[in-house]
Amino acid sequence: MWILPLIGYIGAILGFCFLTMAIASGLYYMSELVEENTVIAKRFLTKLIYGIIVAQVFLWLVDGLPFLGTLFGIFCHVVYLGNMRKFPFVKLTDPLFILTCSVLVLADHYIWFRHFSQAQARSYSRSGYYDDVDIPSFTQIASYFGLCVWLVPFSLFVSLSAGDNVLPTMGTSEPTRDMDGKVKHQGMFKYIVDSIRGAIGQGFQGLDRP
Repeated sequence: MWILPLIGYIGAILGFCFLTMAIASGLYYMSELVEENTVIAKRFLTKLIYGIIVAQVFLWLVDGLPFLGTLFGIFCHVVYLGNMRKFPFVKLTDPLFILTCSVLVLADHYIWFRHFSQAQARSYSRSGYYDDVDIPSFTQIASYFGLCVWLVPFSLFVSLSAGDNVLPTMGTSEPTRDMDGKVKHQGMFKYIVDSIRGAIGQGFQGLDRP
């Protein structure tokens, strides 16, 4: 077969593109919601951090997750709380933000990735039958990473305001103002998406010119 595999590759590429666009649209909408409701977003993220800390404690007590890994995860989320003091006006050059969204996230991800990988390797070495081995499924592991490792730092990045992080030469548009005439700070993710869309639009306009 020659045509069907080619159609399969094209369909996979288009599906990936549509999925990426859907995720970007959802994040763009989330950025707009945070932009309009910063107080509610701050309360929600604060409660979310406390909820994940409680969940990690129960995972250690009930499911027997490693104590040191759990302790490090709780420490990471306590550090995440430090970013809520100035939320959403957090500078990208702030040492606390750099520590939060780079060093701690990668370290936490590495610790838990190593734990689950070693747990699966030990389980497979003791038993040759998958049904007799009590190990987390791929869905459970992916859910843990999504909720307990990546959710809070990613939400912090999406919720950041671009007002204090963008150099004057990076944009030509005037600051957005609300109904009362006050300056309305644009979300960081929304600003990035708008900049990319503007650059693509200018590129197509340049191609249309003779």
